[in-house]
Amino acid sequence: MRISVIGCGYLGAVHAAAMAKIGHDVVGIDVDRAKIGALSEGRAPFYEPGLDELLAEATESGRLRFSTDMADAADARLHFVAVGTPQAPGGNAADLTYVDAAVASLIPVLAEGSLVVGKSTVPVGTAARLAAWIADAAPGSALAWNPEFLREGFAVEDTISPDRLVYGLPDDPDAATEARGLLDEVYAAAVERGTPVVVSDYATAELVKTAANAFLATKISFINAMAEIAEATGADVTRLADAIGHDARIGRRFLNAGVGFGGGCLPKDIRAFTARAEELGRGDSVAFLKEVDAINLRRRQRLVDLVVEELGGSVYERNVAVLGLAFKPDSDDVRDSPALDVAVRLLGLGANVLATDPQAVANARLRHPQLFYVPSPRNALVDADAVVIVTEWREYRELDPIAVREMVRNPVVIDGRNCLDADAWRAAGWTYRGLGRP
Repeated sequence: MRISVIGCGYLGAVHAAAMAKIGHDVVGIDVDRAKIGALSEGRAPFYEPGLDELLAEATESGRLRFSTDMADAADARLHFVAVGTPQAPGGNAADLTYVDAAVASLIPVLAEGSLVVGKSTVPVGTAARLAAWIADAAPGSALAWNPEFLREGFAVEDTISPDRLVYGLPDDPDAATEARGLLDEVYAAAVERGTPVVVSDYATAELVKTAANAFLATKISFINAMAEIAEATGADVTRLADAIGHDARIGRRFLNAGVGFGGGCLPKDIRAFTARAEELGRGDSVAFLKEVDAINLRRRQRLVDLVVEELGGSVYERNVAVLGLAFKPDSDDVRDSPALDVAVRLLGLGANVLATDPQAVANARLRHPQLFYVPSPRNALVDADAVVIVTEWREYRELDPIAVREMVRNPVVIDGRNCLDADAWRAAGWTYRGLGRP
């Protein structure tokens, strides 16, 4: 099928490349000329494992091209809208400026029988509004909503082999049947493999994404709340998580206490969900998400407090090695990153912060040029008074505590992700502190 993808940021670039990989003829459209230039050369403007190879393969095959001209999408039968929905300035609601602009630019090139497919994470009610707009401005075209469920670091795999597909279809039965047929054709390989397909109305499809993110955020903040209780009682939150995780109704995944979640999705999505619920007069239904957000944010300060405690009550002019800047490993995304936030807070207390990350230094420097960045852990660790693990990259998890002990001035390690072997580090002569661990 001939497909266009409107918006070539993280979601759009991955989706366009994956659609070409499975055999479709794809054009990606974006207004950012530098981004389009990089993508046209087979280079992703961000780090995602496997994406550069996929882009190179797809562009060389001729099935994938990129453009800044919306007219190049005119011959596509199906148009994915994959632009960002950031947190609105000065509030918690989602900013739909880019979604509305994408649809407005797309409408003039829509042909009879075209299907616009929303993939962006939007407040419930957005799809119905856009569908009415498209029906009025481009009769014969329709809208479906097909939320994404990408995990940064696994986005290529999640797009090519999704764990489920959700189709939010029009109310009109004929339009719904045609839209489902087109989506089934797009995702034919996944459908044939038996991937579950959930068919719903617009509102349900929109809520699937926001509800999923709200649930994951709640689970993470729950175990971090338990970490706070564990610290007050001498309990071990990791053993607690192991024990309750054996309950099939709870499960062990996302029960890892630490410095909390960040990135471009969970924080802004739970805030936007809360804002939309309040607009609908149902703010009480998700009021707990404000506490989820609050728990998450205060874990960052708790990590800073541990560093201060272990350095005798002050970090002023002490050397602190901060290992990790991205919000999670296998990513260069520093949006709302707990790691970057911790580094900035320590700097604000007068510490000599030496910050490093395998992929995120460039992005971190753009946001916080006042930090001192170094290219490798070795550069950060020499003469350090404290080592803080804030992003659980494999190379940090696998550090040799004996070898590292010889590099630092003061063997104190603060494990912000509870990802180190505490016994091994203590045996090597380190003072080890974790979040929610005795």
